[in-house]
Amino acid sequence: MNTFDELKINEDIMRSIKELGFTKPFPIQEQAIPELLQGNDVIGQAHTGTGKTATFGIPMLQNIMHGGGIQGLVIAPTRELAMQITEEIKKVGKYTKIKVVTVYGGQGIGIQLDALRRKPEIVVATPGRLIDHLDNGSIRTDDIKHVVLDEADVMLDMGFIEDIEYVLQKVPGNRITSLFSATMPPEILRLSDKYLNNPKNILIDSDDLSGEGIDQSFLVIKDRDKHKYLTDFINENRGQVIVFCSTKIRTRNVSRDLQKSRYKVVAIEGDMSQNKREYSMMKFRKNQADILVATDVAARGIDVPKVGLVVNYDVPNQDMVYFHRIGRTARAGAKGRAITLVSYSSIADWKFIKKQIKSDLTDLNKKMGIEVRIPDPLKRDVGRRIAQPMRSGYGRRPSYGGRNRPSYGGGGRSSYGGGRSRDGPARDQYKRRSSSRSSYGRQSRDNKKKW
Repeated sequence: MNTFDELKINEDIMRSIKELGFTKPFPIQEQAIPELLQGNDVIGQAHTGTGKTATFGIPMLQNIMHGGGIQGLVIAPTRELAMQITEEIKKVGKYTKIKVVTVYGGQGIGIQLDALRRKPEIVVATPGRLIDHLDNGSIRTDDIKHVVLDEADVMLDMGFIEDIEYVLQKVPGNRITSLFSATMPPEILRLSDKYLNNPKNILIDSDDLSGEGIDQSFLVIKDRDKHKYLTDFINENRGQVIVFCSTKIRTRNVSRDLQKSRYKVVAIEGDMSQNKREYSMMKFRKNQADILVATDVAARGIDVPKVGLVVNYDVPNQDMVYFHRIGRTARAGAKGRAITLVSYSSIADWKFIKKQIKSDLTDLNKKMGIEVRIPDPLKRDVGRRIAQPMRSGYGRRPSYGGRNRPSYGGGGRSSYGGGRSRDGPARDQYKRRSSSRSSYGRQSRDNKKKW
């Protein structure tokens, strides 16, 4: 297929697509959009940066009616991803008059209630806050025609599957359901068997974790030398830079050191308030900051086309986390570069990840003539770790946001009135537990578990 014109998309949406500069559809779009337009359920598997939002957004916009109530529902694991999806759907639906609203924990309920009173046709939500609205009647499911589960594997890993099932029990059975996931663990397949109706399986590059279009390299150095090489790589780069760190403390320290070096830097990590996180992302998206330093809380929620370089300041603890990090560059077919700084203590973890990389990988130590001298105790430790390698994929809990505990959205407890929030599971047999607390004062659930 050569153009979007062949997909039978209506004129209002095609006008937006052309303005956005989209010409030839990506493989996932080419295969999934016609199925969704025909009313078929879809399971889509494709790596990050392949146009999944437009894949489900275009059919949803085309098949719902302006003024017909909430007809489209998109569920995403994190607030950053939910906000990104909302912006993308708004761009594609610019001339359709369809209104899109985002609901997520950590934002005051009054803002969301005001937005819902304007009668949107599409809601993009994180699971916990969505359930709060469903339980309190501020979101009704009677007219829903399309349901999308985006990044389903992350929602599984964060413990949201029971919440998702709770939601799917409440929406009409004759809906069109699409599920998108980078990986397909057994729990996701069981979910699709139970709630999707004869879905079309569309697997795009399901075995390809190469990071196509990304120039990948690594440098093994002492931890104390990382800042020097980081600034060198930043100075060589054209475009914006994202630096990924494994902990909140490391994120703050790296951000502070870069600011001292007179770089325009913003940071995102789990303990920041929602307003500060949104402000940081706004500055980065508007190119008012050249560098974003972030924990893995942002690994799937950043879509900034001008990102030319991703630096893994710390080696991630999973191969999939690595690929989602580097996927923030080379968006939508562009070129990009990813560099991983490997401290001596992380060599074993890095060797495991290297085995999963199927494209060319540049050893900067050889290229730059930097010798690796590992102290004997570390050599023995590395040998033991290699003998018992870490598990890959989503069988092991990643430390999104710091230590062993993910901080999607900030952790802590909060009422609807604002502050940080976390997600909690749907109640047994999908019945919400009664509580002496008021409904809107109940603990919100957009950060599922404390690990």
